[in-house]
Order: sequence, then C-alpha cells, then structure tokens
Amino acid sequence: MNRLGKKASETLIEMALSADGEECNGPETISTAGSEIPSSSEIDKRHQSKDSIFFRDGVRRIDFVLSYVDDLNKEWEKKLERRKEFESNLQKAGLELETEDKKESEDGKIFFVKIHAPWEVLITYAEVLNIKVPIRENDIPPMVENPLDCVLFPLRLPEKVMHPEPDYFTAPFSKDKQELYLINDESTFFSPSMRNRIVNYILTRCPYGTEEGKKKFGIKRLLNNGTYTAAYPLHDCQYWKKASDPNCDSERYTLYMEWARFLRFYKEQPLVLIRKYYGEKIGIYFAWLGFYTEMLFLAAVVGLICFLYGLFTMDENMSSKEICDPAIGGEIIMCPLCDRDCEYWRLNTTCESSQYSHLFDNVATLFFAIFMGIWVTLFLEFWKRRQARLKYEWDLVDFEEEQQQLQLRPEYEAKCTQKKKNPVTQEMEPYLPLTSQAVRFCISGATVLFWVSLIIASMIAVIVYRLAVYAAFASLMENTQTLQPISGVLTPQLATSVTASCLNFVIIMILNFFYERIAIWITDMEIPRTHMEYENRLTMKMFLFQFVNYYSSCFYVAFFKGKFVGYPGAYTYMFNRWRNEECDPAGCLIELTTQLTIVMAGKQIWGNIQEAIVPWICNWWGRRKARNNPENLYSRWEQDHDLQTFGALGLFYEYLEMVIQFGFITLFVASFPLAPLLALMNNILEIRVDSWKLTTQYRRPVAAKAHSIGVWQEILNGMAILSVVTNAFIVAFTSDMIPRLVYYYAYFENEHSPMSGYINNSLSVFLISDFPKGNEPKENPEDFVICRYRDYRYPPDHEKKYMHTMQFWHILAAKLAFIIIMEHVVFIVKFFVAWMIPDVPADVKAKIKREKYLTQKILHEYELEKLKERLCQGDTRATEKEFIATEGRMELSRAM
Repeated sequence: MNRLGKKASETLIEMALSADGEECNGPETISTAGSEIPSSSEIDKRHQSKDSIFFRDGVRRIDFVLSYVDDLNKEWEKKLERRKEFESNLQKAGLELETEDKKESEDGKIFFVKIHAPWEVLITYAEVLNIKVPIRENDIPPMVENPLDCVLFPLRLPEKVMHPEPDYFTAPFSKDKQELYLINDESTFFSPSMRNRIVNYILTRCPYGTEEGKKKFGIKRLLNNGTYTAAYPLHDCQYWKKASDPNCDSERYTLYMEWARFLRFYKEQPLVLIRKYYGEKIGIYFAWLGFYTEMLFLAAVVGLICFLYGLFTMDENMSSKEICDPAIGGEIIMCPLCDRDCEYWRLNTTCESSQYSHLFDNVATLFFAIFMGIWVTLFLEFWKRRQARLKYEWDLVDFEEEQQQLQLRPEYEAKCTQKKKNPVTQEMEPYLPLTSQAVRFCISGATVLFWVSLIIASMIAVIVYRLAVYAAFASLMENTQTLQPISGVLTPQLATSVTASCLNFVIIMILNFFYERIAIWITDMEIPRTHMEYENRLTMKMFLFQFVNYYSSCFYVAFFKGKFVGYPGAYTYMFNRWRNEECDPAGCLIELTTQLTIVMAGKQIWGNIQEAIVPWICNWWGRRKARNNPENLYSRWEQDHDLQTFGALGLFYEYLEMVIQFGFITLFVASFPLAPLLALMNNILEIRVDSWKLTTQYRRPVAAKAHSIGVWQEILNGMAILSVVTNAFIVAFTSDMIPRLVYYYAYFENEHSPMSGYINNSLSVFLISDFPKGNEPKENPEDFVICRYRDYRYPPDHEKKYMHTMQFWHILAAKLAFIIIMEHVVFIVKFFVAWMIPDVPADVKAKIKREKYLTQKILHEYELEKLKERLCQGDTRATEKEFIATEGRMELSRAM
C-alpha cells in the first residue's frame, strides 16, 4: 500500500492555520515536471478523444477543472499573482495540475487547468472527511419479494441500472488500516463523486495570499473577483452516446437513457446511480420528489372521485335549481353590488356560476378535507421510514455529527478574525462577537419585515383594484351586446376575480425576482457558521416571504372577502371610499378555486419554462459556434464549460417550488379537490425536467452529503398542522356547507324536500327607500320596492329592523362547533397514525446493528492480529495485559 510521508500527512486545515506571511508547508509538490509523463508538446491534442476525462497520459483522471481568461486589463497582474500562488499551494497540497493553453481552446481565449488527486491525497482527505468505504459484502438476506412485483414489472428498470454495484458493509476510512478495506484498484476505489468532493474541499480552503492585511483563501473568492471564470468537475461522457474509452463507465449516458427522457415517465428512478453520480444531497431530493409524487397518486384519485361526485350530482342540487328557476330565482331582485353605477339584478343571472360552484361545494368537500388531513400525516410518516432506509443504504447513519465538524464555511473562517477556545475540542477557532451578531440580525429582521410589508401592501393594492373595477365590469357587461351570450358564465364577480388573480400572479413573480437576491445578500451578511446554518437561515427567510407572497391572496378570498360587507344602507368601505366586495350568491368558494387554479397553474408553467427552456436556449446560444468545428477540437472540459452552472442554491429552489406546491394542495384543498391531480401531473413532468436539465444542460455539480431534506421536514410538518385549521375554516366559513346543514335540520319548510326554500331563506329583505342619499342606484326603471341581499337579518317591518336573526347565531355557533370537532378528530387521528407508524423500519434497525457489530468485530480482530505480530517480533510495548484487554473488548462487543 502507498503511504504518505510526514509532510504528505498535513492537510489544508493546517495550512490555513499557518501564520500570516509564512510559506505554507503542505505535502511535497507533486507536479508533472519531474515525472515520466509526456509533456504537452509530445502529445497532440488532436489525437486525444473529445470524450477524454484523463490527463494527456491517459492514466490520471481529471477530477476538477478551473478556467480563466487572460485579459490584459488593470487587474491582470494581480489576478496572475493570485493564480500563481493558488496553484502553487494546490500542488503543495498534493494535487497534480495540467494546463491547456488558450490556443488549444475552441474560442482561443480560455485557459483550462485540469486537476488530478493522486491516491495519497485521496486517502488523506478521505480520513479527514470521514468517508465510509466497503469492508465486506453485505451478508443480510434481501427482503422478501413483493407479491405485486409481477404487476409492477413494467415500471421497473433493469437490475444493472438500479443496483450497479453490490451492497457492502462500510466503515470510516483510516490510512493506518488500509488492509481492512476492499481495495481492488486504487484508481477506482474512490468513486468520481467522492474524488470531486475531496478536491472541492481542498479548493475551498486553499490560501492564495494576503491582501489588505488579511489572509485570503478559497476558490469561491477567486471566482467572485474574476481570477477564475469557472470551477467544475467533469461529466464522464456525452449524454447521447457512450464514451469511446473503455475505462469510462458512461454513467451520464445511462442516466439520460433510463431516467432523463420524458418517455420514461412511468419508470422508477435509479436512485443508487443518481447518488453515485451526483452525490447524496441530489439523490435525497429526487428520492423525496419521487416518493411525494407516488403519494400524490392516492390523493389525486380520491380528489377526482370527489370532483366526479359533484359533477354527477350537479342536476340534483336544490340550491342551483331554485336559482335557475325563472319562477324563483327569476323573481328575486337583488340589491346592487356597487354604489350608484350598478343596477338591480335578478338572481337567475348567476345560474351557471351556481351550478359550477356545486362541483367544489358539496358533501364530498367535507370528506376530502378530512381525508387530506390524514393523507398528509401518512405522507410525512412514511417518508420518515423511507428516509431512514436511505440513510442506512447510503451510509449516512452517523452523518449528523460529521456535518457539524466538517462543514465550517470558508467565508466564516475568512471574515471572523477573532478566535476563542472551543470547550469541546480545546482548540482555537474563529467566532463572531455577540454584539456583531445582534446588529446583523436586527438589520436582517428589519429587511425581511420591510419586504413582507411590501407584499401586504401589494395585496391591498390588488384588493383596491378589485373594488375599483367591479363597477366598470358590471357596466361593460350590461351595455355590450357582444358579451350578452357569455354573461351567464362570465359574471362581473368572476371577471374581476380572474383579472385580479392574473395581476396578483404578475406581482408575485416580480417580487420574487427581487427578494431572492435580497435574501441571499442579508444571509451572507449574517455570516452563518456552517453550511447547514446558512441553508436553514436562507430557507426560513425565503419560505416566510414565499408563504406570504403566494398564499396571501388565497387567504383574503377564503377568509375575508364577503365577511365584512355590512348590509344595504350601512355598507363598510375600505379607506372610506371603496365598498367591500360581496360573494356570489352561490358562495365565495368558486372564486377561491379560480384564484388557486390561476396562481398554482401559472407558477408551475412558469417554473417549467424557467427550468427547462431558459437553460436550453442559453446553451444553444453558447454552443452555436462550436458546432461548426471538428469534434476532436471540442474537448470534454470545453463542452462542460459551455453548460449552465448548477449553483449551490440549485436544490434550494427545487425544494422551495415543491413545498409551495405542497401548501397549495393541503392548505386550500377543500376548495379545489383537483389540486392533487394537477400537482401529480406537474410532478411527473417535474422529475423528468429536473433530471433532463441536470444531465444535459448543467455542469456536473460537486457531490455533497445530506442525510435528510433538512429544515424542509419541519416546514412540511408545520404546514400539515396548519392545513387542518385552514380547511376546517374553509368548510365552515367559505363554503355553504354549514348554513345548508343548519337549514336542513332546523329551519326546513318542506318535510318531503328539506332543502326547498333554502335560497329564499338565506336572502334578507331591504326596503329600497332606506338607501342613504347618494348611495342608491341612478336608475330604477321597474320601480322595485324591495331588494334582497345575502345575510340573515330581520326585514324592515320587524321591530329589530336589519339586526341579525337568531338563525345567524345558530349558524355561527354551528360553524365554530364544526371547526372544533373537525380539528380534534383529524388531530387525534393524525397523532394516532404517527404513533402507530415507527420512524425506522424494523429490518433497517437490524441492519444498522449488524453493521455496527461487524465493523467493531473486524476492527478488533485487526488490532488483535497487529498485537500478535508485535508480540511475535518481541515488541516490549505490546504487553500481555494489552492483548488480554483487546480480547476482552471483542467478547464484550459480541455480547452487546
């Protein structure tokens, strides 16, 4: 086995701790100059395959590529000095570099620095990063075959794609115990994703000099100041064909053919291969997205059944019949919907909208709201089990501690000049003073509060738009003959709601564009300590903003519109100018459905355009010149250089998009049972769009580890609890479910048809002569004496004129009782289901215990063998007591 010398054992952590101005003493420089590797002049680039992922010698694998443009501006000398120092320190860290001159690049302007990590560097940092490697093939029998496997066979992928390599028991790598591990070939022992993760770790911590009295380090700073233009690991081949090199696995091609094409939408995902190629962090995202999509299938089927129930019972709906009946709805004169400009109107003009409202406002709505409360719990609990299985299979069981130790952000180390002793490690480490933290958090909080206030202000502006244009739509539809044929469907209320929803969606997109940049800026300003802290803080800021931005309009329509209207003669006004909106006589639920559909569908369509079409156009534009050149002049690193960058926040936006969608299908699902079906169709497309763009349109991301979906799990749990409350309030206050039930059981007038007369009962009477002067309609051509309005108030001839009737208070009490009962029932079922389903499957627990036992046993046996060798060689330090203690530890391990 190759071993590192004393110098080679040092890491960049030690380099970074060296005193300012001192030369870094890292591992001995391993360059191409002193080796027997042919120089660039000896090997013609034209003879090298364009798919090559190796140095010119064809042996050393390219693990990372840096690119830069040698532009002769005023910063040229400074950038040159930084690059020289940085690359020198990379070589001191043990990395090997090979530079491609700009003359050999496709455009003649870009230099490429290819980086290779030799075995000595890999084993050093594998130990630092606590990377787990195989020690023995898994001997636990596989799970019993599912009896449904025959049915699900068309959905399966080939075994070599799903499981490209055997399953192993693993243990953290140690340089001193290399004999323990299954090292068959040093060049392939560490996968390409492990290799680029190790190189990236070195790049983010490698110093490049001192500027303004401060030590500077890290590739991120060099990219920001233009010293380098890009830094990325290579794809292993072109996505549309296999590599010509037999040493290349062509995993990118396999992923494209089996996963990233839309025609494979019905197939399972090759999660093991995704994890192997892209790393655990991207793998866990696609595992979650796939599981979420599978669970949506059940919700979509139940939602579709509820919708079909509403469709098939539309003709039996007594409320719609009475509204559409010329003898009932045609004789009911409704009060004007705005002051002065609006006229009296007949109830039967809303016939079509009342019928469509029944599609979503029926008995099935209540059932579906309760079902979704339970479905959410099942989804979250079963995901925990799936996540636990992935944690074991992907060697992430002990990852949490590792993450806390290793993922200190280089920006934190660079910006925090003060140091203090860590009480755990007893080592000096950088820290941010409490006063500085407080100031930064205050600025951050004020900025977030300002932007949330801006959203609320924009929502109020949309409400004002609704109030201001309603009269215009009402007048336009009455006086325009061409609109008469559709006036039954496109009512002034619906026209106002649709245009306001579209306007609201445009405002949402504009605010999102600006706030995303503000959120990143204020999170950077806070200087979070670890990568996990950074992502969690940014996630909470972005989610809070997106929550208010996307859902505020839906909350307004669901819980505020039509609730604070007043009554004719005593209407309430916004800013003492615009009269508050009223709901349609059939209820506000159809307007909430419209709002939800436009915002949800618009977001999904716009998201897919941004994710797929925009990167494709950018790449097509960037590669338009290269297509005219011979293939052997367009190398692998140049091809990848021309692709888009999948940034550090790439997955963040993917999660955010899906969690916002999750909110739409849970928080307001009682108003739109088809929301899960829309989400299911979108997610089937989303999986293939995300996989396609990642495989074909983006550079290969740096592999990163993640043992869970992180803070998104807590956000989903919070939304699951909130959804029970919102759906209970929607059924109680937005739909007409409770008023109809109260009428059915307590106020019916016809025993043979209990719902007959409901419409007349739900409309109160107003004496037109009671209108305040200036508020009455300009015209009353038919000399109406009374008009009706939606409320439960006493008539004008009653002693309690225009005060709420007892029926109003009965309905209010029934609504509150329903909310309490529904919430308690759903919460009890939720917590019972959560208690019944263990977070970790029993077989996974057994496998974890088996692996820990086996690892300890192998390590103890190894130590025992070493002690025997030392005793046989007469090593006086290897005492008999030490030998007995080691054997005793093995016995104790077996007993445990």
